[in-house]
Amino acid sequence: MAVKLSRAEKKVQYDQKLCRLLDEYSQILIAAVDNVGSKQLQDIRRALRGHSVVLMGKNTMMKRSVRLHVERTGNKAFLSLIPLLVGNVGLIFTKGDLKGVSDEVAKHKVGTPARVGVVAPIDVVIQPGSTGLDPAHTSFFQVLNIPTKINKGAVDVVVPVQLVKKGDKVGSSEAALLAKLGKKPFSYGLVVLSVYDNGSVFSLKVLDLTDDDLAEKFSAGVSMTASLSLAISYPTLAAALHMFINAYNNVLTVAVVTEYSFPQAQQVKECLKDPSKFAVVVATVAAADSGAAPAAAAKEEESVESWDEGYYDLGLFDSAY
Repeated sequence: MAVKLSRAEKKVQYDQKLCRLLDEYSQILIAAVDNVGSKQLQDIRRALRGHSVVLMGKNTMMKRSVRLHVERTGNKAFLSLIPLLVGNVGLIFTKGDLKGVSDEVAKHKVGTPARVGVVAPIDVVIQPGSTGLDPAHTSFFQVLNIPTKINKGAVDVVVPVQLVKKGDKVGSSEAALLAKLGKKPFSYGLVVLSVYDNGSVFSLKVLDLTDDDLAEKFSAGVSMTASLSLAISYPTLAAALHMFINAYNNVLTVAVVTEYSFPQAQQVKECLKDPSKFAVVVATVAAADSGAAPAAAAKEEESVESWDEGYYDLGLFDSAY
């Protein structure tokens, strides 16, 4: 015969369990459990078995256990969990992939009828068409100002009608009509709100970021850094190459409009005097990028060598630019 534990003994047992899980797991999902039934919770536990543990409890008990664990271990990183324990929430301790666990939890949603007083999580719209109800139910639609007509002995809705708005409480008339129509407009399940990972707390949206998203954000940051550096003439690694190129272009411009010259500038001056030489330069650069120099470019190699090498030394034909 099982011995019934006292309230104090249950608290001690809960503290021990939560502290053991904090010792064992470094990844935790904080999930809202509003309107989640016991059968639904059992299905989620069964789906996560082997790599994750779902733990429920009163917020005060969970906060108390976290503080006790911090006092015992000295690991203050877990204190960041306490502000997250607000409302009807539970903890999912996991050793699996955070994104995979979150997706698995999201699969277990159950459709439910619209109950009186429940705040609607989505808009509920009655679409035009036959309701399957006999004309005796017309009064339900009239109370809610839903245009109807009788067609083949059944009530038809004439136009789309928004019965309940997202964020509004479901009234008794709305709930009764939806029940008669056999509709279960709302679905509920565990909703992951935040993620704790080795002392860091972040939103679930972070798990949706891909490598391409990170690369794009990094590139945008580098571009902004380079633009700002160029605007205020402050040298940074991101803007250094652009600064060298701009400085070279300035020197080259001065050389072109004056008698001053240097090897690279002299080649540019010759090209300006004889535009046909530009074709040779373009062919040489294209051959260098493709790794196969054409015969025409090979014949002119000596005449463009110093000009071409000067540009490559400055990185002007780097594939990244």
